[in-house]
Amino acid sequence: MAVSAFSCGFLVAGGVIALIVGLGIVTRLVGITHTAKENRWYESMIFTGAILGNMLTVYRIPLSLGRPGLLILGVSAGIYTGGWIMALAEMVHMFPIFSRRIGITTGISMIIWNLALGKILGSLLQFYMNW
Repeated sequence: MAVSAFSCGFLVAGGVIALIVGLGIVTRLVGITHTAKENRWYESMIFTGAILGNMLTVYRIPLSLGRPGLLILGVSAGIYTGGWIMALAEMVHMFPIFSRRIGITTGISMIIWNLALGKILGSLLQFYMNW
């Protein structure tokens, strides 16, 4: 049973890493932020986050971080989720196609910022109100 579970874990992890590499999330993030010298830092943090997240999920380790810890965790999870969403949206070129179809010529950056701020506000409200 342990060998089967370990093998399945490797399979799932390999699939996630293949998706990250295939979408070019890390390289795109490095390109957008102009921090090519920090590429190993990005990869190390993704790896560390995956290991810690798996340990917390599998072993159900209780963390009593309080509201500040919950806020930091929520913002970090929102940034992670937003990074995935933006990488996927960029892969299919959603914003240029959408803006051309509805006739928007200026203000696309403001729309993207408002989407991000709305996601942040919604997450903060969810954590604050304990929804």
